[in-house]
Amino acid sequence: MARKGDSASAPDKTAANLATLRAQIDKLDVQIVELLNKRAAIAAQIGKVKADQGGEVFSAAREEEVLANVLAAHQGPLDAVTLKAIFRELISGSRAIQKQQKIAFLGPEYSYSHLAAIQRFGEASIYNRTASIAAVFEEVLRRNADYGVVPLENSTDGRIADTLDQFIRYPDQVKICAEIRLRVRHHLLANCAQSEIRRVYSKAQALSQCRNWLAKNLPQASLHEVASTADAAALVQTVPNVAAVASREASVRYGLKILAQNIEDSPFNETRFAVIGLSDSARTGNDKTALMFQISHTPGALADVLAVFKAHKINLTWIESFPYREVKGQYVFFVDFEGHREDQRVKKALSTLQSMCDSLTVLGSFPVASPLED
Repeated sequence: MARKGDSASAPDKTAANLATLRAQIDKLDVQIVELLNKRAAIAAQIGKVKADQGGEVFSAAREEEVLANVLAAHQGPLDAVTLKAIFRELISGSRAIQKQQKIAFLGPEYSYSHLAAIQRFGEASIYNRTASIAAVFEEVLRRNADYGVVPLENSTDGRIADTLDQFIRYPDQVKICAEIRLRVRHHLLANCAQSEIRRVYSKAQALSQCRNWLAKNLPQASLHEVASTADAAALVQTVPNVAAVASREASVRYGLKILAQNIEDSPFNETRFAVIGLSDSARTGNDKTALMFQISHTPGALADVLAVFKAHKINLTWIESFPYREVKGQYVFFVDFEGHREDQRVKKALSTLQSMCDSLTVLGSFPVASPLED
C-alpha cells in the first residue's frame, strides 16, 4: 500500500499508461475509417469513369501496382503478408462499390480453387461454384460470371488436363487475365484418433501429393478418391473411422480436428491457377504471356519454334505438350514466358511464330504472381 505523499503505485501507473495507449488506438481507428471511406469514394468515381468508357472493374495490372506501392512504402512492424491481406479486402470492397463481381470456380466451397479465388478477389465478391472446369468456362462465356478461376498446373502432379482441353475447345474466346500461385498445405482431418482411421478420402491429386506420408503414418488405412478435398471433409462428418486430406479452412467449416499438419510430401507443393475472362491484362512491366500453338509433324519443327524465343532473349517459364484429340498423333503446345504481348521484342517474336506455326493463339498477358499461402 502506498504511503501518504508517495507517488502513484506501479499498478496504477501501468493502468494509466494502458488507458493512454488504448485512447491513441481508438483515435487512430476513427482516422483510419475516415480515410478508408474517402478512398472508397474516390474508387467509386473511378468506377463511374470506367463505366462511361466501357472499361472493366477488375484490373489485375492496377491492383498489382497498388500493392507494389503499398509494400514499397511499408516499414513495419506489420508483416508484409498481413498488409497485403488488408489491402486485398480493401480493394475487394472498393470493387464491389463499382460492381459486385461474380466469380466462377470449381466447387464446392473450401476447395483449393475456392480458396485461390478468395485470395485473388477477396470476400466482397459473389462466388458461383460449379461442378466441373468446363462449367467454369461456360459461365464466363455466357457472361453468368465476370471471371473464372481454374487450376492450370501443380508443382507435383503437373498439368491440369481438363483446363488445357477447354482452351483448345474455345480458342480466342477466353483470355488469361491473371494468375494465382497457391502454396497448398494438406492436413489430416478426422473426428477419431489416428490409430482408429480405416479409410482416407480426398481428391486424387491430394492423395498423390501425400502418398509417402500416408503410407508411412497410416499403413492400416485404404485410400479413396472423391471429387474434391472439401467433399472429403464433408464425408468425415457422417462416416466413422475415416479421415480426409484437406485444407485448414475445411476443418473449420466442417468442425473437424486436425490430427496432422502439412502432410504433403513436398514442402514446395504449389498449384497455379488461371483467372479467365473475356480480355487480358494491361502491361505492368513484370508480366507473362501464355501461348497455345500447333506445328507441322516434321523433324526439328519444335526446335525451330523454341529457337525464336532464344533469338529474342525471351525466357520461357512453362512448356507443355498436350494430345490434340481431333487428329491422332498431333499435339498442341502450351507455353508461357516473361514479357507482355505489347512489348516490342514479344511482338517481333509473335510475328515470326505466326508464320511458322500451323495455328497460334495468344491466351493472354498477365502480371507475374507471387506465391500465396492457403
